Amino acid sequence: MMIQRTVQDKLIKRFFKGKAIIVLGPRQCGKSTLIEYLLNNQKYPWLYLNGDEADVREMLSSATSAKLKAIAGKSKIVFIDEAQRIGQIGIVLKLFTDQLKQVQVIATGSSPFELANHTNEPLTGRKYEFNLYPLSFSEMVAYHGLLQEKRLLEQRLLYGYYPEIVTAAGEEMELLKLLANSYLYKDLLTLEQIKKPVLLEKLLKALALQIGSEVSYNELAQMINADKGTVEKYIDLLEKVFVVFRLPALNKNVRNEIKKGKKIYFYDCGVRNAIINNFSSLNSRTDTGVLWENFVIAEKCKRHQYLSPETKQYFWRTTQQQEIDLIETQGNTLKAFECKWNKKARTHFPQTFTANYPSAQTHIITPDNIENFIG
Repeated sequence: MMIQRTVQDKLIKRFFKGKAIIVLGPRQCGKSTLIEYLLNNQKYPWLYLNGDEADVREMLSSATSAKLKAIAGKSKIVFIDEAQRIGQIGIVLKLFTDQLKQVQVIATGSSPFELANHTNEPLTGRKYEFNLYPLSFSEMVAYHGLLQEKRLLEQRLLYGYYPEIVTAAGEEMELLKLLANSYLYKDLLTLEQIKKPVLLEKLLKALALQIGSEVSYNELAQMINADKGTVEKYIDLLEKVFVVFRLPALNKNVRNEIKKGKKIYFYDCGVRNAIINNFSSLNSRTDTGVLWENFVIAEKCKRHQYLSPETKQYFWRTTQQQEIDLIETQGNTLKAFECKWNKKARTHFPQTFTANYPSAQTHIITPDNIENFIG
């Protein structure tokens, strides 16, 4: 039985609405598997084209509407996998939507197409775009039940949620190292925007060791012997290829709130642990608390992307080092969260925060109650 993905019903509802469907997400997160599963359950004939294959790239790079019509043949759906590899993919998708209205085109990619300057042709109004991430807590709960998934929480904090890792018991470490060493760099290096891969590796290790802490581009630049501009550019690219994401500081002009702070988390804890080569059990680690924090915040981030993209996420800190792990705002609602792996740990929300945000809802997330927040 395939693990059902949160986004799949939304995807199906977009079929044959006159627009291209684009699914972006990191390599190995299950994009191809999901699309093939959906297409195999459709009644329409479909065509698969793999952008990793040189002849496919050549065929599509100089496409005209007549050529695309010949390529599609009797297929009602054309699925272009690894579409970021195809020159002028923007024009290809535009021709499909404008000239071959009877054909539904679906494109997947592990980096935004514009990173490789492949969407010079604007697709505004011609596409539905979705992000797909590694598997989530809620998807796995739906697959094999809450009790089983909660029993596996330590496993998830150590090895993460990539589909291949989840389904390959006993091979997690080996597969994660392969994943981290190949997928992390592949798109960035082929885009030729990363001139010094050694610097990228140093930066990733520095970020992996700083999860849960406020990040300074200047300090990172000194640590890896690079300039601040390079650090900023590399972090921006790592975010665009779904390796890390930034959490800004909440700043509502309350006295002493930091104004321009940022934290950086990994979408997947397993990838983070592979970068620092630490798969030790939680009871022997010094970073269990921040690992849990990363896990919870990444899970909430994935869930909001799928179900409530209007939700904004922040952390909160004052110049006196008072801090809250996660703040979420949606409309006029403000929620504050502290993440605690040890449910017996004493936790309080700073008076500065509760006094200035009296309507804020406060919650402590532990392994005991996690399903209430990301289930």
